[in-house]
Amino acid sequence: MRYLFFIAISLLLAACGSTPTTERYQIDSDIAPDTPISVHHLEDAQPRYEAYSLAGNKDYTLRGVNYTIVEKPEGFTQEGIASWYGEKFHGHKTSNGEVYDMYSMSAAHKTLPLPSFVKVINKDNGKTAIVRINDRGPFHTGRIIDLSFSAAKKLDVIKTGTANVKIEVITTKKPSDPNEWYSANPNLYFIQMAAVKNSDTARTLSQTLSQKFSAPTDIKAANSVLRVRLGPFIDRDVAMELLNKVKASQYRSAFISQEKRQLPDK
Repeated sequence: MRYLFFIAISLLLAACGSTPTTERYQIDSDIAPDTPISVHHLEDAQPRYEAYSLAGNKDYTLRGVNYTIVEKPEGFTQEGIASWYGEKFHGHKTSNGEVYDMYSMSAAHKTLPLPSFVKVINKDNGKTAIVRINDRGPFHTGRIIDLSFSAAKKLDVIKTGTANVKIEVITTKKPSDPNEWYSANPNLYFIQMAAVKNSDTARTLSQTLSQKFSAPTDIKAANSVLRVRLGPFIDRDVAMELLNKVKASQYRSAFISQEKRQLPDK
């Protein structure tokens, strides 16, 4: 049972945040890529508004330690040790479901929302970089951020392995124009309320829920089941706020799903 629990945690969290099994990774020890890269072409991650991912943003416990996700990261700063992770984890999923690319300007953090943008200052040499947080880790005492290979290269952390750093969250604003939302976040969000088989029941329930929660509703057919949902919403935060109200009522099993928005043909 302990072994199965360990495997489950390893798959849930970031590659850099757990002790991996040899079955999952092709190499045992993390290494830098064989082909060197030049720091001259490495551009910082470009901060822009992105909705927080559905995956990787819940409080969690690992090795007996509880981690609480930062709800309001505006103004967040932290000082500690930075490390980096490279080829061993390249191509494997990060905590928010993306694929880790060691050549991207990304990083892992234990509690910042995913994704977040932070400025990293290497206090040992004064170099700076902006990275996008999309992973969890590092789970070592004193370490506050795990840099991608490229980010570590730009900050000159590859040679030393670790560095004393300060990180500062970069706040991004939501688009004010609804037409700008697709470039910022091409997803639609739904709150699934119930699954029924009868179409009349689905329509009646849909009307009731729309009136009760003052929200649009949607019925989606899936095989022989009709899913009655609130939505769609373009803003994940709006959907999450409504989900809390829904769960406070009788719909405790309600949950959020997301779908890619279909743009009309030009």
